[in-house]
Amino acid sequence: MRWMGLDYGDRRIGVALSDELGWTAQGHSVLERRKPEDDTEKLRRIAAEHGVTEIVVGLPKNMNGSIGPRGELCQAFAEGLRAELGLPVHLWDERLTTVAAEKTLLSADVSRKKRKQVIDKMAAAIILQGYMDAKSKG
Repeated sequence: MRWMGLDYGDRRIGVALSDELGWTAQGHSVLERRKPEDDTEKLRRIAAEHGVTEIVVGLPKNMNGSIGPRGELCQAFAEGLRAELGLPVHLWDERLTTVAAEKTLLSADVSRKKRKQVIDKMAAAIILQGYMDAKSKG
């Protein structure tokens, strides 16, 4: 079983993949968003190339747990992926994942330019790792 984690943003989609045993998540890539059908096709290729069986999409919630406009966009994106790729797609609370990724990169003294290049895939890895950890405990 291999999972793909996605951090869906306005301009980019961070992509992470699990190892084949589903224990660890690693950042894979950052896709610059173009047209929705192009984005879906890129994700289809990554999923096929790596044998992905399930997808986890970060769901941005407000701090009070409610879902705002950004969360609704992510829900629609997840539904579209489910329909187009024919794979199970799960939504996972992504509150503060970008903040956690930023703090990790800052503590590692990564330059601002390099942080911008990797933060989305790192956030995707944090989303996916959180999902896998919760699933293994459940």
